[in-house]
Amino acid sequence: MKKKHRNLLFLLVLIGLIFPTTKIKAQNNNWKNLLENNSLSKFKQLNGSAQFYLKNDELVGVSKANTSNSFLATKKLYKDFILEFEVNIDIGLNSGVQFRSNSSQNFQEGRVYGYQCEIETSTRKWGGGIYDEARRGWLYPLTRNLNAQEAFVNGTWNHYRIEAFGNKIRTYINGVQCANLVDSMSSEGFIAFQVHSIEDISDEGKIVRWRNIMIMESPGFSELNNKSNSAPEISYLENELSENEKRIGFRMLWDGESKKGWRGVKLSGFPLKGWEIHDNILSVESADGYESSNGGDIITIQTFSDFELSLDFLLTPGANSGIKYLVNPNLNKGNGSAIGLEFQLLDDNLHPDAKAGKNGNRTVGSLYDLIRAENTENGSRGKNFKGVGQWNNARIVVKNGYVEHWLNHVKVVAYSRFSQTFKALIEKSKYEKWDQFGVWPSGKILLQDHGDRVSFKNIKIREF
Repeated sequence: MKKKHRNLLFLLVLIGLIFPTTKIKAQNNNWKNLLENNSLSKFKQLNGSAQFYLKNDELVGVSKANTSNSFLATKKLYKDFILEFEVNIDIGLNSGVQFRSNSSQNFQEGRVYGYQCEIETSTRKWGGGIYDEARRGWLYPLTRNLNAQEAFVNGTWNHYRIEAFGNKIRTYINGVQCANLVDSMSSEGFIAFQVHSIEDISDEGKIVRWRNIMIMESPGFSELNNKSNSAPEISYLENELSENEKRIGFRMLWDGESKKGWRGVKLSGFPLKGWEIHDNILSVESADGYESSNGGDIITIQTFSDFELSLDFLLTPGANSGIKYLVNPNLNKGNGSAIGLEFQLLDDNLHPDAKAGKNGNRTVGSLYDLIRAENTENGSRGKNFKGVGQWNNARIVVKNGYVEHWLNHVKVVAYSRFSQTFKALIEKSKYEKWDQFGVWPSGKILLQDHGDRVSFKNIKIREF
């Protein structure tokens, strides 16, 4: 064989290894084509009435006005799997692929619910993120993984890969990892292709196409894409740390059962009244909105300087509370709350404090009375607050003087507490009277009793 022919053969083999084709997958008995025999007989349509059909080995969905989200779902349920497909979507449409999803007349009259891998063309660029349809909303927005926002390319075919393995869910677009989720709410369900409802009549008739839809059930660990695990992990485990969280230094700041590690801010021990512990949930009880008049604030016994804090909170209608950090409990010995920086917790719609302060700097997620919480991402659609009566996540990162507030994994506040800008804010606020407010090297973490019932869970922290 001539040398140039050998080189050409080597190149072709190398291309085949790097870019394995669907045909090669089909020859592997572990991979199955969801569009086997070019038929939709193993699917059923749910909810909306947008049209689905097959053409040239492609599944086509056509947007339709005046109908709800439409889903073409497998009749079979899947548990652990790897799903790969290519998708091409017209500009202006939104779509997604449901997995481990279900539909029951006992749940919102048959509405599809469960995990969805996002397909979108908007400037928000959350393609590959994970949304919990009809339940918890966004679980993994790409605000936590900015590098992945450029993975999806409008106007062309994009390759998707979804791995669901136990409580671990990972997504990839064109080889770039987008989501890295740990969640155990649903372990089995159908796979469904979505044509999203449309608001603009000019979008009617636009299409989304899928092809080369291949699935591998019950994959082994070696078949997962473990070599590419670059996306930050977001875990929704209840009162439990993931193995990765343990590895990077997280620990539970509250154990879910006892009063260990916490005390009343003006007490030597935990308050005897006003706080309730039940089913791994810590709740401050209502006291008709009077600040610190029942059990009072609680603070950590330990002091922190640089850290990452994550917790889930649930507001009741009209509630006001806060998560304070770098708190100095020796200040303000009189009535009212202890002094520190505050991640505001508030029902913005019903509590009057939302309209107090300046330019919304007392709304949920804000640095209370100083910096308004807002989503500044491209294609901003608000602060991503899931609502009163729903569990929301608060994340506070304090490192080398730089501070971030995150609300449901969307960054809403960022500032440097050693900057001239921050100093100027303090000088014009009610905190001016507290010497060196906000620049103390360390302090306590506090959960506020503002007289309204608010609940907390999954309180975890790591120190830098």
